[in-house]
Amino acid sequence: MHESGEDYIETIYLLKKKKGMVRSIDVANELGFSRPSVSRAVGILKDNGLIVVENDGELVLTEEGLKTAKKVYEKHTNLTKFLMLTAGVNEEIAENDACRIEHIISPETFKGIKKFVKENAK
Repeated sequence: MHESGEDYIETIYLLKKKKGMVRSIDVANELGFSRPSVSRAVGILKDNGLIVVENDGELVLTEEGLKTAKKVYEKHTNLTKFLMLTAGVNEEIAENDACRIEHIISPETFKGIKKFVKENAK
């Protein structure tokens, strides 16, 4: 999956946790993208079996979409903590950098970072 697809899936996941219901407009507002851009992305996610769009416009993650979202979110949170612990940067910087890194990091490196965070987080 492309980086942008992972960002959309993660955003839908987090908005669902926060608001209970997610529509395309919520994703557009959260990410700062235009409604047509989000509409195209939603179509691609739907075609790939990661989301379904209910009759009322609600975006719902499929089982595969939820699995992907949780994986991306786990990377994001662990990388954020890792950067705060090792680089001493604030949460905002760590979050922004984690968002970039989470898409390119190897599974082996992430496994090591996850272990480090688990052993060193307060």
